[in-house]
Amino acid sequence: MSLLVVGSIAFDSVETPTERRDNVIGGSATYFSYAASYFTKVNLVGVVGGDWPDAHTQLLEDRNVDTAGLVKVDSEKTFNWTGKYLPNMNDRETLDVNLNVFGTFDPVLPESYKSTPYVFLANGMPAIQMRVLDQVESPKLVVADTMDLWINEHRDSLLELLKRIDGLVLNDSEAKLLTGHENLISAAKAVLDLGVSFVVLKKGEHGALYVSADDMFVLPAYPTEAVKDPTGAGDSFAGGMMGYLASVDDTSAASIRRALVYGTLVASYNVEDFSLDKMREIEKSDLDIRFERFKSAVNFT
Repeated sequence: MSLLVVGSIAFDSVETPTERRDNVIGGSATYFSYAASYFTKVNLVGVVGGDWPDAHTQLLEDRNVDTAGLVKVDSEKTFNWTGKYLPNMNDRETLDVNLNVFGTFDPVLPESYKSTPYVFLANGMPAIQMRVLDQVESPKLVVADTMDLWINEHRDSLLELLKRIDGLVLNDSEAKLLTGHENLISAAKAVLDLGVSFVVLKKGEHGALYVSADDMFVLPAYPTEAVKDPTGAGDSFAGGMMGYLASVDDTSAASIRRALVYGTLVASYNVEDFSLDKMREIEKSDLDIRFERFKSAVNFT
């Protein structure tokens, strides 16, 4: 089954304690699309400026990403973000943000996208995410991402969105902020009370937590020794998860558990280099090999 993603496409300038890269490919929808493409066809909706090279679009198309929904506005510049990671490689500082063309992004889905059964609303303003939902036709599964900015400044719209989607992906601190609960289990259950069927809490180097009304799954992170750039790890995680679910067309608890593992594994590769560099070096077979290693590492029977 095909998969729809709507979100940001960007140029990132990233500084870590050991390296710096300027104007590399970034954006939530970009990372998500590339990660999901290991498993299924991806329909991408986003906007870029005239400074976006055609070669970058071709890179995505070569990965089975349909770019009919990618709009290029030649008179404007592409969204760009500049950030610096602290020595622990978990915390980062945003040094500069220029929304540029993304600041007026009002996604319009091509007709061929409207019946896509699996939908992911990448991190963005809740009102924009809901405008996407107004355009899709009877999707089988809709999952969204969010962040502290929307929780703090667009809470009412976010709460409205949660009543219209199946699953929410957010990190542990965002779950605490949204619900007021410090305990993650309590926070996850409180998110369910807001309307979604399941929630996935990303915990960075500590893995992920999945909670639904009748299931709970705790997954450690893959033991990655060399972390070069964590940018896009959460988006890659979501892409691997949703890509797998769309590929098997199964949203059972067992399938979601396996999808979370694949999401974790894609993210583990993503952090091993800057931008999409590491993910460009691997194929689905590499994920399958790492899947077996991971399964062996967490087996305690």
